[in-house]
Amino acid sequence: MDREKDIFWRFSNWYFNKKVLPYWVIIPVDTAIVFLCCMFTYWVTYKSQVTFDHHEELLVASAFYAVISWTGFRIFKTYSGILRYSSFVDLLKVVYANAVNLALSLAFCLLFKWKEIPYLSVVTPGNILIAFMLATLAMWAFRILVKLMFDVANADSKAMRALVYGALSGGVGLAKNIRTQRPARFDIRGFISHETRIRNMKLLDLKVYSIEDDLAEIIKKERIQAILVSPSRVKDFRSNQKMQDLLIGAGCKIFMVHDAQESAIRNGEILDEEIRLKEVSVEDLLPRSEIRVDMKSVADQLSGKRVLITGSAGSIGLEIVKQVAAAGPESMMLIDQAETPQHDVRLMMAKDFPKVKCDVVVCSISRRTRMEHVFEAFRPDYVFHAAAYKHVPMMEDNPSEAVLNNIYGTKIIADLSVQYGAKKFVMISTDKAVNPTNVMGCSKRICEIYVQSLDRKLKLEAMSQKGKGKKEYTQFVTTRFGNVLGSNGSVIPLFREQIRNGGPVTVTDERIVRFFMLIPEACKLVLEAGTKGNGGEIFVFDMGAPVKIADLAKRMIALSGAQGIEIKYTGLREGEKLYEEVLNEMENTKPTFHEKIRIAQVREYDYEEVSKEIEELVALAKLYNDMDTVRKMKQIVPEYKSNNSIYEQLDKEIEAGGGYSPLKPL
Repeated sequence: MDREKDIFWRFSNWYFNKKVLPYWVIIPVDTAIVFLCCMFTYWVTYKSQVTFDHHEELLVASAFYAVISWTGFRIFKTYSGILRYSSFVDLLKVVYANAVNLALSLAFCLLFKWKEIPYLSVVTPGNILIAFMLATLAMWAFRILVKLMFDVANADSKAMRALVYGALSGGVGLAKNIRTQRPARFDIRGFISHETRIRNMKLLDLKVYSIEDDLAEIIKKERIQAILVSPSRVKDFRSNQKMQDLLIGAGCKIFMVHDAQESAIRNGEILDEEIRLKEVSVEDLLPRSEIRVDMKSVADQLSGKRVLITGSAGSIGLEIVKQVAAAGPESMMLIDQAETPQHDVRLMMAKDFPKVKCDVVVCSISRRTRMEHVFEAFRPDYVFHAAAYKHVPMMEDNPSEAVLNNIYGTKIIADLSVQYGAKKFVMISTDKAVNPTNVMGCSKRICEIYVQSLDRKLKLEAMSQKGKGKKEYTQFVTTRFGNVLGSNGSVIPLFREQIRNGGPVTVTDERIVRFFMLIPEACKLVLEAGTKGNGGEIFVFDMGAPVKIADLAKRMIALSGAQGIEIKYTGLREGEKLYEEVLNEMENTKPTFHEKIRIAQVREYDYEEVSKEIEELVALAKLYNDMDTVRKMKQIVPEYKSNNSIYEQLDKEIEAGGGYSPLKPL
């Protein structure tokens, strides 16, 4: 007897364990439904008098079959779902469970008939079949009723009336998930579909509208406040500016899935958690294709290595810091001259990457003695050089500083990388280095020329040593791309601040266009190009479609919902281009290991000549004579033609003198 009690206790403990049965109240309700359905079926079949005459046997038999039904409930866990979130899958589980219960009950019923057990054989197989069919319907009704009552009780009058952009699997899945969220943020009123065949049909009992319909009128009539973009339609929506303008113009707020969930949902991965939607910013609406980078191969290259990063507190530098730290390097050396941002970098590393050994240095890269001490102590395997003065108007007013920091600083870091045996040096350049029209762009082009000529020199030296033992040398790689979204001092944060202050939003010229890329995407491409490059390349990135800055400003004003914000055109700034380029007109490109990365085939120069010219340029810069400094820059880079700048007079002077350049392409 004690053994039987122990077995019963263990079974009960397992069956009613909190982890197994978190919503234990469902079991008694479903058991009661089976019991009552058995009683009801018998009563309907044999009427009241017969039922009364056999009520004791009927009660015992109904209770027995109700307990038997626990088997199916347990196998298919019909109790494990949250009733207020019941779905078709949950209803299907009830069917499967009762099919098992029916089979078991019929088997026992026939056994009892054969053994002639009166108390358990009063119910016939036909009664059992009908009883479990009724029980299934009753259990469905119970779950649907609970769900409806919960939806009514929790209806939020503050929920935004919304349409889902995109129907069928992606849109329906999003709508289902949104409907289960509490408190309710959105009240889904329908779908916008590209499939004309389902136009005016219903999904989830909601009307399907077509993109060909008069959506502005529909939005007004249905009082729609928000558009929820299906993850499967994000790419299409980003490229459809006409649709964006229509929806924004109709006063709708636009919501998309958070980036962390977007790719997972789009790739068909099922998310059990609540789908998180964010109100879009202008960055989310810029047309761009997804950039996939093999970060595992990048991590394999950087793991266990010593990595030095200059400009670590800047927008690009900081993102490179994060991505390199995630790769598990042996140690990191971070250099920047901005004290407060660099302090923030130190705190970020301690918090997010406590296992990565990291030294944070506050210093200008143009201080050679200090940089030499750093390299001597650290001896990096990889150097990512992101430090540079980048603001065009500032460098037009301070050309000597552009030379001393951008060019001389780059030369110092590059030379020390060679001296202390770095495996690879990766320099961050800019599209402004192509046919430069300003001091900043020209300074970066000279940096490109220097590191490329240095790489060529080292290769030639290594080839001359062939057969005398393998000679390791530093490989120099340059990456060139355009504006990154949200970087310090970029146009989008500026516009956002101007809108917040009530305007006006200042645009230099109505015709001006720029390329944009997300900071994380740009830095992933930098890391892949840097680690996979063989040295000497200038990698250019596919920046996607150019964006008209005036349209960007209009879009940001519309998205903000602010009224009365005007756009003021201020005229091009000194050195500013209408159209940025990524390649010089004399340059061609060839493909690489990544569809978004190409190699620019540029003119190459002799290292000794380049080094001599840069030394002369640095000497001039230290005299702080702006005209002499810029004149020398124009001689080194003859395609540098100033635009809207006081240095345009130098172009006329150089042209009058025959356009002499001391550097001759190889």
